Amino acid sequence: MPASGKPVGPNPKRLLKRAEFLAVRRGEKRRGRLFLVEVLDRGDGLSPRVGYTVTKKVGNAVVRNRVRRRLREAVRTHAASDMAPGNDYVIVGREDVLAIPFGQLKAELSRRLRGTR
Repeated sequence: MPASGKPVGPNPKRLLKRAEFLAVRRGEKRRGRLFLVEVLDRGDGLSPRVGYTVTKKVGNAVVRNRVRRRLREAVRTHAASDMAPGNDYVIVGREDVLAIPFGQLKAELSRRLRGTR
């Protein structure tokens, strides 16, 4: 990434419809302390797609939006290059995302997206 802080590669496309989110649930689940990453291989070579969800258990709308914004920024600046073409990703955020330093969040997200422990 250049010094400007902007990502080099293209941002992944977004999952927007409920049916797309439900389809990804059939795929692989990568659990972690900070979030759950669900991955589905679509089988085509198109660009990856990502969706974000945070349950009401995490907190009110303000807290959920803060979790979602931090995850979105971590993907945009750091982890988008770790997403494989032809895959859909759903990131289910947890409240612990707000408590850790951003650098640690980026590293953990990148590791989960690559599928390594």
